[in-house]
Amino acid sequence: MMASSYNAKEEDGQLSGAAGSGGVGAGKSKKPDNTAFKQQRLPAWQPILTAGTVLPAFFVIGLIFIPIGIGLFVTSNNIKEFEIDYTGIDPASECYNCSQTLTWNSTKPCICKVPFTLEQSFESDVFMYYGLSNFYQNHRRYVKSRDDSQLNGDTSSLTSPSKECEPYRTSDNKPIAPCGAIANSLFNDTLTLYYINPNGTESLVPLIKKGIAWWTDKNVKFRNPGGSNFNLTAVFQGTSKPVNWRKPVYELDTDPENNGFINEDFIVWMRTAALPTFRKLYRLIEKKNNMIPTLQRGNYTLEITYNYPVRRFDGRKRMILSTISWMGGKNPFLGIAYITVGSVCFFLGVVLLIIHQKYGNRNNSAEIPN
Repeated sequence: MMASSYNAKEEDGQLSGAAGSGGVGAGKSKKPDNTAFKQQRLPAWQPILTAGTVLPAFFVIGLIFIPIGIGLFVTSNNIKEFEIDYTGIDPASECYNCSQTLTWNSTKPCICKVPFTLEQSFESDVFMYYGLSNFYQNHRRYVKSRDDSQLNGDTSSLTSPSKECEPYRTSDNKPIAPCGAIANSLFNDTLTLYYINPNGTESLVPLIKKGIAWWTDKNVKFRNPGGSNFNLTAVFQGTSKPVNWRKPVYELDTDPENNGFINEDFIVWMRTAALPTFRKLYRLIEKKNNMIPTLQRGNYTLEITYNYPVRRFDGRKRMILSTISWMGGKNPFLGIAYITVGSVCFFLGVVLLIIHQKYGNRNNSAEIPN
């Protein structure tokens, strides 16, 4: 590789005398100072690209990216994932009546069951997600509709929430806790999983509800007012529940370490999604016996307490079961991107090599005519 360089020191020395001999008129000049920076005479280095440097770069990028992409793609494909839509759009579905009649003002929950079959066993820990479609959590006003000071346990914000929470700031002349549109639209379906034994009986699959939120959210960003006072009924006295909630925030769970603002289902929901189709972690299914799969292949039943209406905004609801790997959940895009970039670079390297071999020596052997 060849490079051209430029040194401004000699030119600065040559022009310093000329700048100094300007006399009185030179002081009135509006020209920038005669420095290398202001006169754009800083030393420069510009690489001159040749076939000997460009072609190896293309081949090296291709040879590195393609194996990495194949590894990422294979790893992603080894992740097992199962997804089932339980919105109830199909009239034959048991959840159809729930989807058609449920509203935010409904007081009686609707319970439906969706049977499904796992064709293969899930060997490692399984993560259960709920997914929503056509729900725009990234809307600017929706994202801003919250009071982080209130969620952090500030007592003054508990009684006087931020104006950003409007129109979900007060209800019945009482401050709402938690306030805002994000909290008001909390996902509240209850999902229960049963395994159908060969004899036809049902076995409840144990679901773990703690450990699904980020550590920083659970221990730093979200705190109950009152500190270590577990009597949340007294702490939240004088506040009102969100408009669309069926129970106040201090009744989200019977476990005092998972109740109020530190309820992990609530914390997970409050971390807004960037796209209108998203999934959020709902429960964990831990592997207890190395000899037995976490979820055996066979028949299962998903029991849904259908509380969350999505028909008004043409949304869809789904449940996802997935394992993970060192690279996270199932996502083949990264592996495909690496393979594509590596293949394009390798192909361009071959094409440019052929062109260089065929036409590269013409200029060297050509003679200038007299």
